[in-house]
Amino acid sequence: MDLTPILAKRRSVRRFKPVPIPEEDLEKLLFALQRAPTDASAQLYSAIRIRDPRLREEIARLSGDQEHIRQAAEFFLLLADVHRLERLLAHRGQRMAFWPRTALHFALLDAGLAGAYLALTAEAMGYGVCFIGGVLNGIEALVDLLGLPPGVLPVAGLAVGVPDEEGPPRPRLPRRLVVHEDRYRPYAEEDLEEAYRAMAPYSRVGDWNRILRRYFAEGGTMEAREGPYGRTLARQGLDPDLPPGASFYSLGALLEEALEEARAVLFRKGEAWLEEEARAFRGEGRPGEALLTALRKARGEVPDWP
Repeated sequence: MDLTPILAKRRSVRRFKPVPIPEEDLEKLLFALQRAPTDASAQLYSAIRIRDPRLREEIARLSGDQEHIRQAAEFFLLLADVHRLERLLAHRGQRMAFWPRTALHFALLDAGLAGAYLALTAEAMGYGVCFIGGVLNGIEALVDLLGLPPGVLPVAGLAVGVPDEEGPPRPRLPRRLVVHEDRYRPYAEEDLEEAYRAMAPYSRVGDWNRILRRYFAEGGTMEAREGPYGRTLARQGLDPDLPPGASFYSLGALLEEALEEARAVLFRKGEAWLEEEARAFRGEGRPGEALLTALRKARGEVPDWP
């Protein structure tokens, strides 16, 4: 099957007709989801089909009040999922090794590929789709709302339905700026200007930089998402430097806060000390775990002795 005509006209759809997707079509979409490639057969992803209108409403609100989440015939939340693998190993009496960064890498890749396979199949069947990165806006609340266990992380939403709008496909960067040969080619000033010219139609006013600035420059959307995302990684056990359940963005953020409440922090192998003027508090374990314990002792959140 030649997918070129489908790819040539594909675009994100944000207006959907109130028409359900037949069960036989839904079965094909979920079949496609599960046929996506995965590393070492692990399938480090899950998807939640959101059917409850109240849940849809709350997810739409948390994601920036996006109406197409409410309108779409189907809405899926794509998840990076290391939890199931850990359970499978335990079921055979084995213990998961410590590899959170690598686990997150492959789980994000698996979730993205699974979503892409579902989306492309939906478009080939005449449906419209829209990936929702805005689910990261409320990622901490989303973990609670959907009861996600440690090792599971929201990646993106995917709205699918019968399109109620038409329009041209969005532009893409010139291929030579994206596809390199043999080595990564440095970008010259004229390359960057060419990129802005090619992508100008993406913006209603012909200025792609307005979009890039809103999302990616200082004070933009991505910067606002960084803290909650980092805290969620730690909470879900996907940060190698902090213990599961930690509420800090990073080990550096924990260290900064500890130093605001103490005059010094001392690390030794297997322990950390948080020193105040006349007292010191000790924690044990890896550096992040040890310092977090010492800080919680200093705050009176856990007993200092024994």
